[in-house]
Amino acid sequence: MQVNKTDANDAHGLAQIVRTGWYREVEVKSVDAHLVRTLLISRSKLVEVRTKLSNQLRGILKTFGLVVGKTSGRAFEKRVRELTAGDIALESVIDSLLSVWRCTCEQVQALDRQILAHARADEVCRRLMTAPGIGPVIALAYKAVIDDPGRFKNSSSVGAYLGLTPRRYQSGEVDRSGRISKCGDALLRTYLYEAANVILSRVGKWSQLKAWGVKLSRRIGTKKAKVAMARKLAVILHRMWTDGTDFRWSAPQEA
Repeated sequence: MQVNKTDANDAHGLAQIVRTGWYREVEVKSVDAHLVRTLLISRSKLVEVRTKLSNQLRGILKTFGLVVGKTSGRAFEKRVRELTAGDIALESVIDSLLSVWRCTCEQVQALDRQILAHARADEVCRRLMTAPGIGPVIALAYKAVIDDPGRFKNSSSVGAYLGLTPRRYQSGEVDRSGRISKCGDALLRTYLYEAANVILSRVGKWSQLKAWGVKLSRRIGTKKAKVAMARKLAVILHRMWTDGTDFRWSAPQEA
């Protein structure tokens, strides 16, 4: 905030902040949490590269009137080779992209095996995976981001920590709520949103959480309901972690 920016002035400013107590304590994550985060981010980036390569291949083939269709995995590569068979010029270009795509898929699978092994060996992750929509990737990501559940006095604070609570603007007679703050870890926030989508659209087993989400989606819309369910799911996972209990299912009549 001083006019002249020098190292001496910076040191003086930091000393003043410490002297006056105008600072907040910052939680430093453990080394294990950072290692898990590195594993998850690496997988996320490779998945992104795989998606871009598959879209690039589809776009190139569509230029020549060749449509791949809805395929994935080995069927995708087989379909691409069938469409380009006999065209030497096109095959040479497509083969290079397919080689990189295949290598990326193999590396993603290798990281998936590491993530699965980590999740199975961890008691907390196994407990978190009892909740609907929560798999090894989401459970491990949640544990790595939260790291120490004791630093939250209330489980409801986890939703705000992950940026899943709405912004608020209040000034005079104006008091309105906006979109979610999107603070905190973006990757975990995305994973929780995907888990909420799975609960609402794929999980057939009934629970109070699903009943709450279905009722909310009818009232405010599916997209907003998924965001609200992601926040609620983050709170529930924290409570499961601190209490040491598995997810509690319920019958449709009770829900």
